[in-house]
Amino acid sequence: MNGFITLGEFIVQRQADFPYAKGELSRLLSAIRLAAKVMNSQISKAGLVDDILGSAGNENIQGEEQKKLDVYANRLFINALKARGEVCGIASEEEEQSIIFENEAGVNGKYIVLIDPIDGSSNIEVNVSIGTVFAIYRRLSPIGTPAVLSDFLQAGRKQVAAGYVIFGSSTMLVFTSGNGVNGFTYDPGIGVFYLSHPNMQVPNDGKIYSVNEGNHAYFSPEVKAYIDYCKAIDIESNRPYTGRYIGSMIADLHRNFLKGGIYMYPASSKAPNGKLRLLYECNPMAFLMEQAGGKASDGRQTILDIVPEEIHERTPFYAGSSDMVDKLEEVLAT
Repeated sequence: MNGFITLGEFIVQRQADFPYAKGELSRLLSAIRLAAKVMNSQISKAGLVDDILGSAGNENIQGEEQKKLDVYANRLFINALKARGEVCGIASEEEEQSIIFENEAGVNGKYIVLIDPIDGSSNIEVNVSIGTVFAIYRRLSPIGTPAVLSDFLQAGRKQVAAGYVIFGSSTMLVFTSGNGVNGFTYDPGIGVFYLSHPNMQVPNDGKIYSVNEGNHAYFSPEVKAYIDYCKAIDIESNRPYTGRYIGSMIADLHRNFLKGGIYMYPASSKAPNGKLRLLYECNPMAFLMEQAGGKASDGRQTILDIVPEEIHERTPFYAGSSDMVDKLEEVLAT
């Protein structure tokens, strides 16, 4: 297992990636690692305990039904991050407003975290992979003062680290600090993440397309044309491609990191701006994708270059093998 390098050891080794930091970012990532371990323990008990299955009886700011697991995960990650004292603010899918820490540790925190605590929470009831995705930024406002909105509304290109945790047949934490992408698999027997997938690289091309074709009737003619392209027989270009759609963004994109392919969540007549959130879903996955040699786009421009205007802003999202995303953009431009 690559010399049995643990996540903790790896973070310390990479501290030189952050000359402006003096251990703060390492402690922040350690908080995420700890919360991921607790989540793994709870998720592995799904079906045996009632705390995390079913509806919480509320809707989040997105107008989506909150699951008990959404509420639990949101509270867990917020508390874990706050306890380390390195974060001045958090924005979460489950919170209408950003959370500003105004205690002494909070106002002196150097970082902003944007997070979707649980992606695909409804899938836990049918034992399908789910995950957590996060983005980390350096604050823009002066240290010693409370965080402000502009700290959160930074383009994805400004991320200093990003990652996701996938809870499936095994639990993996995949992250980048701007120097490649590395994956760590959790050994629950001893409670340690080990480096299992060093220097992850997305194949330039692939044979898998992922899209919710149940929404096909609502897609634009251009998106439909690309889907038709994926299904068309062409021996030279290895088409038709295989359709695979899990319904959990992290799980679908995790497959692309390992095997290549393209993931699509287009705009539609039902969701003119797309469904996925730019700041805490698309940006971190786009950062990871680019660092692994892939590409992420809204169909016209690179996701990381979009300047956000609001915390829960949505965008069309296409990510995966660079050749496949290039072809998609070509079709959408016709």
